[in-house]
Amino acid sequence: MEHLPLQPGTLWPTILRQTEHALRCGALRPIETIQTIIAEGGVRFLVRQVSSLARKEEAREAPKDTATTCRAVNPFLPYDPDLFVADISDTHVALLNKFNVIDHHLLIVTRRFKSQEALLDLADFAAWVACMAEFDGLGFYNGGADAGASQPHKHLQIVPLPLGESGPAVPIESVLESACIEGPIGTLPGLPFRHAFAYLERGPAASRHAAHAVLDCYLALLEAAGLRAIEVNGELHQSAPYNLLINPRWMLLVPRSSERVEGMSVNALGFAGSLFVRDAAQAQVIKRLGPMSMLQRVAVPVVMGQQG
Repeated sequence: MEHLPLQPGTLWPTILRQTEHALRCGALRPIETIQTIIAEGGVRFLVRQVSSLARKEEAREAPKDTATTCRAVNPFLPYDPDLFVADISDTHVALLNKFNVIDHHLLIVTRRFKSQEALLDLADFAAWVACMAEFDGLGFYNGGADAGASQPHKHLQIVPLPLGESGPAVPIESVLESACIEGPIGTLPGLPFRHAFAYLERGPAASRHAAHAVLDCYLALLEAAGLRAIEVNGELHQSAPYNLLINPRWMLLVPRSSERVEGMSVNALGFAGSLFVRDAAQAQVIKRLGPMSMLQRVAVPVVMGQQG
């Protein structure tokens, strides 16, 4: 079945309308948070204390003993029609995030099952770029379970900006002035872990050329960060987990060594400067360790001589 592509100017009004509907019928279950700021390394990290995150984690981590149960836990096949926002393309749909901590959190999901560990491709970036041209947002991707992905079905994500009430729209942008870029790909000396960073050229935001350019940049970031493509059942997959952040001006890719530190899961938004904790005790752990130090513990260490 052929689907009409996303029509410019329609996504944001549809997100607002569908959010109201999903709240009324109970399909959308926002998670209330208490926000605090913890500064480290020149970044004002936004820490959201999430009282009900434990229930979501318990549901996610419940025993899955049978193949039937495993199939049943994929919320994207079929997706809940009450969370459906728009057809993006023949390959992707936009859905509301059922357990949203940030209002109007959007998921860009493949229509057919693809692994979250498969490399992103032109269709992924075309869908992502088309959505990001519609409102001011931050795109992020959790490349595998060890990078914080809670579902194995490929999905990209967008949250509206700003992330916090003060400071840069994306807290990590406070270290961008220190960018060390001698070619198209560089590093941020303020980040004490392996990563790759690039500025993006401004152009027609939703054009096919823009999707090609962002795909090329992504592949260069993977290589610069020490990741490569490996073949799995005839499909190109990542050689290791990673997080990716993207907005119209820059991209940041961070290889991961583990999902958790002190029992706290960290996903791509952590590297944007936004962390989530289950309770006050976990918030105290972040204060004790320092948020940048937490990120350092779940990322891949810098190898001497590889980064500035």
